[in-house]
Amino acid sequence: MAERRSTDQPATTNEGNMSVREAGRKGGRTTRARYGAEFFQEIGAKGGKAVSERYSNEHFREIGRKGGRRVAELIARAKRLEPDQERE
Repeated sequence: MAERRSTDQPATTNEGNMSVREAGRKGGRTTRARYGAEFFQEIGAKGGKAVSERYSNEHFREIGRKGGRRVAELIARAKRLEPDQERE
């Protein structure tokens, strides 16, 4: 199947070697240019509403606790890796 390419963008030497991150960014920018930033706000609100209807408040409390524990673990790990400031 032939690749479709926009006529307003020149061909590059590494065409086809785009990372997933680059492809996502490019798609997001194209969508924003086509539909506007408000489009993302609308679909985000719609998705958030659907998720909140699907799961209970306890679910959100639990994932919040898990996130908080993970952040605390990362902070503790970073403190252990830091050189002792008093010895300098």
